[in-house]
Amino acid sequence: MTRVALIHATALAVLPIANAFERLWPEAQLQNILDDSLSLDRARDGQLTPAMTQRFVDLSHYARECGCDTLLFTCSAFGPAIDVAAGATPLPTFKPNQAMFDMALATQPRQGALQVGLVATFAPSIASMQQELAQMAHALGIPLQVHTAHVPEAMDDLNHGHADLHHQKIANVVGRLPPCDVILLAQFSMAAAGPLAQRQTATPVLSSPDCAVLALRQRMMNV
Repeated sequence: MTRVALIHATALAVLPIANAFERLWPEAQLQNILDDSLSLDRARDGQLTPAMTQRFVDLSHYARECGCDTLLFTCSAFGPAIDVAAGATPLPTFKPNQAMFDMALATQPRQGALQVGLVATFAPSIASMQQELAQMAHALGIPLQVHTAHVPEAMDDLNHGHADLHHQKIANVVGRLPPCDVILLAQFSMAAAGPLAQRQTATPVLSSPDCAVLALRQRMMNV
């Protein structure tokens, strides 16, 4: 049985990824590792600090010591720190949005550059995700234009138990995006809003948890 370490910077990511595993890879054994002060510190400091990066390295070491076979980070605002943590352990390590980005970049554009909508409820994640997506597209030789949107207060709604408001605000923003070939929901915690968001557009709406679980399962089955 594969033991998967799920490393979270917010408690809001725990349930969405657990639901994705239950539907798509129920045989996996999950270990949730949560440092919910990371998102608070990232929002407070306005940037990723060396101390935060070291915490990610420490969390990856802890996961290995616990006997985990692979690591999946669920925190999309910490890309460079996750890169460092991945290099600090021999375990297969998955960034939160890599699989979703792979799927998005495989989309056939209707014309010209690939038009990607990126919708986030945690503003600090937008710049790092946009940069990561652009780097992947450049490496593949794919012309790309990203349309970003922040949904203010939606994460607070979810924190206070108002999931319906959270979902509706995300769906409203998705419906106002310019024409896109694919739309991405940036945070793991946004996954449950996917069905309502999809009703607002004919463009495919992707969320990270499902994409990540499917990619991780495929990788680990081939190890």
